[in-house]
Amino acid sequence: MIPKLHHHLILSLAILTLILSSSIHATSPPPPFKNVYAFGDSYTDTGNTRSNTGPSGFMFVSNPPYGRTFFHHPTNRYSDGRLVIDFVAQRLSLPFLPPYLNQSTDKSNGSVNFAVAGSTAIIHSFFAKNNMSLNIIPQSLRTQLGWFEKLLEGKGCVDSASTPRECEGVFNDALIWVGEIGANDYAYSFGSSVPAKTIQQLAINSVTSFLQALLKKGAKYVVVQGLPPTGCLTLSLFLAPPEDRDERGCVGSGNKQSFTHNAILKTKLDSLRKNFPKSLIVYADYYDAYLRVVKNAGKFGFKELFKVCCGYGNDTYNFNYFHACGSPASTSCSDPSRYINWDGVHLTEAMYKAMADAFLNGTYTQPPFSYLLTRKPQSN
Repeated sequence: MIPKLHHHLILSLAILTLILSSSIHATSPPPPFKNVYAFGDSYTDTGNTRSNTGPSGFMFVSNPPYGRTFFHHPTNRYSDGRLVIDFVAQRLSLPFLPPYLNQSTDKSNGSVNFAVAGSTAIIHSFFAKNNMSLNIIPQSLRTQLGWFEKLLEGKGCVDSASTPRECEGVFNDALIWVGEIGANDYAYSFGSSVPAKTIQQLAINSVTSFLQALLKKGAKYVVVQGLPPTGCLTLSLFLAPPEDRDERGCVGSGNKQSFTHNAILKTKLDSLRKNFPKSLIVYADYYDAYLRVVKNAGKFGFKELFKVCCGYGNDTYNFNYFHACGSPASTSCSDPSRYINWDGVHLTEAMYKAMADAFLNGTYTQPPFSYLLTRKPQSN
């Protein structure tokens, strides 16, 4: 009797577990968004460039040790692992965004990443016209918009006025994520005769026009990242004179440039909110979120604030522009999670995770990302 009773008890528990798990699965809410459409530069690019098409100085992204931490092989992401946009997808229970230029993925239904490493806010012809030869990437934010418009045309969406039903079908359940864009504009103009103020005005106007185009098409939920404190990037420290440092040890002039850029961008976003009251526009404060980590590095598990994990020389910064990460002469550290900087310009997965947490779970988005989710009705 006892063995038989034991058998029935196990069977009953198994059935109960199955019922409970089925019930949990049945009541779990669907993802808040069906799709995410991302734009930006190398901080957001999940594979639209390769070693032979990437920005000058960082032309080995298809080589190890890129991708070593999470994917365990290069994925043409400029990091040892995941980027902010990857953590966004995971937070929303969605697959990683496929790059637009990957011909093997079906882009007709699903998320798409249009970001291109080395991309600028200002059109490429401006840099060519002004002999800024550092810009070898032909794609700009306008290029990415053109790709997106082509995708929308395939869905019958032209704009919210002429094709409202079709555009609502695209944007009702879509999150637009605009990664940081504009840092390359300033970098490519380094040493040129074009004033930084001109670059600032043109870059911000380009971003504003891009956002207006998306909003006119019917974009409802939009996140816009500001610039990080570019003076804290290893390349900036490598190039700037030692006396150009702020209280955190970053390049003061670089951080001031990024701060001013973001301040103007935020005023533009306020105007867009007034002109498009039916859309929810969130600003992601990359600048303050990044500096919070710099100020409290130990709490986040970081030991090296400015020295790169993957580089060459093993000196103060372990960085050499002519022996970049992934090149035959370069080496990488044993534990990237202890480093903020991965290759001199791009960040480690650990730092991107810290930024994603600040945006998605913290207080570094205005309004909070949680507010966006509460405003968003559940997908059917």
